Amino acid sequence: MSAMPFDQAREILTTLRSANQTLATAESITGGLLSGALTDIPGSSDVFLGGVIAYSPVIKSKLLGVDSALIRAHGVVSKEVSLAMAAGACSWLGSDWAIATTGVAGPGDSDGVAAGTVWIAIVGRSGGSLTEFSEQLSLAGNRHEVRVSAIACAFDAFTRILRG
Repeated sequence: MSAMPFDQAREILTTLRSANQTLATAESITGGLLSGALTDIPGSSDVFLGGVIAYSPVIKSKLLGVDSALIRAHGVVSKEVSLAMAAGACSWLGSDWAIATTGVAGPGDSDGVAAGTVWIAIVGRSGGSLTEFSEQLSLAGNRHEVRVSAIACAFDAFTRILRG
């Protein structure tokens, strides 16, 4: 996959705009590409509030409020940390929804986690109820392909959530 998933981003922004809701991101593995895919869409600023690129565990803790004990217990590439990153982005940026990505893009393994392992998380409130979604992915390809595939999967998951 070489092209960014702009159609999915456009649909997400349109859906959130019509619901008068906002979005933020917390990115590790995608390093800003997720936010970039959203902000490449004209008019995104009325929905997308911003994002945090938290590549290091220290930044995940300091900026997103991810408990360092959680990182030690589960590792940065985990369901628990991805959900905490998304919740932290919602809280810090004051958004209705947040998408988080964490994983190993490769080319090799990192801390015993295989290249291509990605966790995406989506946290938000709609109609007063809390939604927490997380999914582990095993993606193939080079570094760039893994990162772009992670974005496409995150947008796909969020689109499904928004459609109910």
